[in-house]
Amino acid sequence: MHQAKVISIVISVFNEDKNLSELYKVLADTVSDLPYSFEFLFVNDGSTDNSFTILSELLQKDQRVKIVNLGKNFGHEIAMTAGMDHARGDCIIFMDADLQHPPSLIPDMLDKWSNGIDLVLTLRKDNKDKGFSSKVINKVFYALINTLSDDKIPANMPDFRLIDKKYIEVLKGMREQKRLFRGLINWMGIKNHAVIEFEAPKRYAGKTKYNVRKLISLALDSIISFSIKPLRIASYFGIFTALLAILLGIYFVFEFLNNPDYTFSGFGTTLVMVVLMGSVQLVVLGIIGEYIGRIHLESKKRPLYFADFIERKS
Repeated sequence: MHQAKVISIVISVFNEDKNLSELYKVLADTVSDLPYSFEFLFVNDGSTDNSFTILSELLQKDQRVKIVNLGKNFGHEIAMTAGMDHARGDCIIFMDADLQHPPSLIPDMLDKWSNGIDLVLTLRKDNKDKGFSSKVINKVFYALINTLSDDKIPANMPDFRLIDKKYIEVLKGMREQKRLFRGLINWMGIKNHAVIEFEAPKRYAGKTKYNVRKLISLALDSIISFSIKPLRIASYFGIFTALLAILLGIYFVFEFLNNPDYTFSGFGTTLVMVVLMGSVQLVVLGIIGEYIGRIHLESKKRPLYFADFIERKS
């Protein structure tokens, strides 16, 4: 008799104490009739509420529940990486703890995987929690990333996805500090994939942890991690301004040769140009500084996180 395959469900948790009990209940009900063994791997990302207490209670109740307890809040991307590192399944399903990633999709995801699909993505058709301004920011976020990055990241495809173990092993080898998990998966170019559409329900409880500042930071990290286009744009702009300066110089020399009485005037224009070029130089230095900063971080070779792995002994 063949041993049932193991499915790891990795859930990133940051201050989700109001959602965890309901999430566990829905998960347990969803997988109860599926012909697999499951582990529910909750990654506590430095929560300051009662999340860890609730997870500890769930662990005592159900041996499938396991906890990766991070030493501090390392962020969502690192939390998913920590869950991946500790997962033992033949495939991993990544999802959030707010119940906006419907567990009801799991049977369909596993059905596609059992039929040979290596990567099952989800496409969010609508998000009932997002207002007009949030949707605009989201569109700008993806437009910016996809314009400046070499690898295109589809909009409205959250981290709710299933990945086969053979690609998980590849992901484990990617240890950069600043990371966008869905970007790394997209970079691998997995052709054998499927997409499931869904409508995201409202959060069961609590508020989203993402704000404009975090989205901007994530966008910058994504662009710098996956592309050198900002450096190229800065170089092209430098070449353009150098050519412009040469042409202006030729113009002024030509005017002086044809009219010896010609005098250079326009103090205000000169001042504006000096300030403009100084600002451009600062922006370019900032772009270069971001890349140098990433090199500095990576050169330290620090571990991505520190965590305790907690499971109930049989």
